[in-house]
Amino acid sequence: MQDLMNRRSWIKSGALLAGSAALLPTGLDALAATRPAERLSPLASQLTDEEALLAAPVQLRARLSANENPFGPSDKAKQAITDSLTSCYQYPLQARDLMQKIADFEGLTPEYIMLDAGSSPLLLAAAMHFGQQGAIITGDPSYADLPRKAEKFKAPIVAVPLTADYKLDLEAMEKKIDGRTALVYLCNPNNPTGTVLDMAKLKAFTARVSKKTPVFIDEAYIDYLPDPRGSSLMDAVKQGQNVMVARTFSKLYGFAGLRVGYLVAQPEMIKTLAQYAVGPMSISAPAIRAAVVSYQDQAYMQDALKKTLASKQFLYDVLKREGYEYIPSVTNFVMFPIKMDGKRFVEEMGKRGVSIRNWEFNGKQWCRVSIGRMDEMQAFAEAFTQVS
Repeated sequence: MQDLMNRRSWIKSGALLAGSAALLPTGLDALAATRPAERLSPLASQLTDEEALLAAPVQLRARLSANENPFGPSDKAKQAITDSLTSCYQYPLQARDLMQKIADFEGLTPEYIMLDAGSSPLLLAAAMHFGQQGAIITGDPSYADLPRKAEKFKAPIVAVPLTADYKLDLEAMEKKIDGRTALVYLCNPNNPTGTVLDMAKLKAFTARVSKKTPVFIDEAYIDYLPDPRGSSLMDAVKQGQNVMVARTFSKLYGFAGLRVGYLVAQPEMIKTLAQYAVGPMSISAPAIRAAVVSYQDQAYMQDALKKTLASKQFLYDVLKREGYEYIPSVTNFVMFPIKMDGKRFVEEMGKRGVSIRNWEFNGKQWCRVSIGRMDEMQAFAEAFTQVS
């Protein structure tokens, strides 16, 4: 089954690249071939979360490898899905309601918003467009979906190491900007480290940098912060900056399997990127109905966040008890250095029914654990004490 899925992925990837060849600017292939190869983030050679899950054992006691929210979606969302089934023969035109709801909350108009089936298609759209224009600057390590896809379009990837406290190094990234830079990509909070940037520094950075090159902010985990609105770059868009902000319902809202995401940017940029995406018609009617009732459901969000924090504290206590340090996380996952080969660690945990992720950077082997239900965290603790 896995071989079949890998073949399907290869066929889809080949078809996408072949169909997009005509979009490449004249001479880009030759130009890219003459450029020295930039150091690509280790994440670009890492398995994606989807690939990691496919490689994990079928029977799992704890699925802690994809940063999903095991407490969602909300009861309101589930009811909306059920209620929508009788009219599922109709096309999902309710997307307009969701766009308006987002626009009203953010103080924008729908022209600033693009919907799609999760944030992945939005990242792909940006990768296809900017990957044809020049180099992509990103963190190392950081979420590699957009850079990995842009590289398929011959984009040089400039991967900038993190700071000593495992945050995106804005100063170093700004110094890398030159005439060939097409996009600066920031995942904030950052995946896989779970760290967040100082807001004053980030705002100053985007105000300067967006005058030179577009800035893409991936805010997939923003809802886990104490003040999501105050920690977002939505205001930069409203101020007219050349900034794009991507959001997803896949995390705190619990929609990883329902697939709803949106991008906020200047209307002209929305029009440009919309050429590379399917848009709201890619989202099922049940998912849209669920998103409409879930959006900014503070009672549900606070409950899910409370459970996440309790499970995260349990994980912290386990790591401390076993003599491990960790990177303090503002998200629904935690990264910590391990004392054996990362691939072996993943395999040994998998044998005990626990799926996790591994990385290698800064000369260390690392593990990233997604926050699960308390029973899943207990399963992790049991397996971890045996393996560590």
